[in-house]
Amino acid sequence: MKNVAFIFPGQGSQSVGMGKDFFDNSEIAKEMIAKASARVGFDFEELLFSENENLGKTEYTQPAILLVSCIALEIFKEKSSIAPAFVLGHSLGEFSALVASGAIDYLDAVELVHKRGLFMNEACAGAGAGMMALVGLDDETVETMTAKQREEGKKIWAANYNMDGQIVVAGIKADLESLVDTYKEAGAKRAIVLDMSVASHCELLESAVEKLTPYLNDFITDDFKVDVISNVTAKSYNSKDEAVELLGKQLISPVKYKHSILANSEDIDCFIEFGNGAVLKGLNRKIVKSIPTLNVSDMKSLEATLEKL
Repeated sequence: MKNVAFIFPGQGSQSVGMGKDFFDNSEIAKEMIAKASARVGFDFEELLFSENENLGKTEYTQPAILLVSCIALEIFKEKSSIAPAFVLGHSLGEFSALVASGAIDYLDAVELVHKRGLFMNEACAGAGAGMMALVGLDDETVETMTAKQREEGKKIWAANYNMDGQIVVAGIKADLESLVDTYKEAGAKRAIVLDMSVASHCELLESAVEKLTPYLNDFITDDFKVDVISNVTAKSYNSKDEAVELLGKQLISPVKYKHSILANSEDIDCFIEFGNGAVLKGLNRKIVKSIPTLNVSDMKSLEATLEKL
């Protein structure tokens, strides 16, 4: 039996039609989508499978991505008894990981991340918030530059450590746009302002932490079957109290995805990514070349993963 870790993607992995193959071929998927729609009061079939504006809005994007990840996991569990050594997710994906750990029911998680998206939107409303992807700069350079820029009155922070040479920064969009050439002059191969109206994982979300915390307390339990790796610390946790504290901090702290993979992969034979696309599979290929990442994003990839296990 292989020693595996289950991993879950975050915002940015969404696309129209995600989960459709599961829906067409699995009663589990149909039931989970119907129950999630009833829980939050909007139609996930329409959100996931039809061209619409809502899939790009964070309060809808987050529950959509989480739901598809949870469906992928449930269909996998129907066909395999393999249990993970630990679970982790990228940003929003940490909530999918909590579902996989047993600490929260998927329907509670769908409602929780819907509220998370609303609170993030409210925190950034009118602020002109945004995010920018930087390619080709090392961590220390970005940290030094953003610290200097904050001293100069700009609002910009390192937000996602995805892999060596790929960092996302967050803050005020006008500040980000004004610094594109500065980053390129410092050696960035690319500095791309993303099409986002929120600034995740930085101080602009302070007010969202306060609003989200009561819901974290209401929905998360102590029923952890397996450890979750925190985006904030890159270390494991397995209690409600830790989860509530760390998931609040996660909103205003950078996502240490690269650090989490490197710090916890020593005894892992492979990772399995559950959810739309294969974003984390692509990152892992650059972070830990020696450890394969399999993925479950539709029925074909599910069968391919089961064959390799």
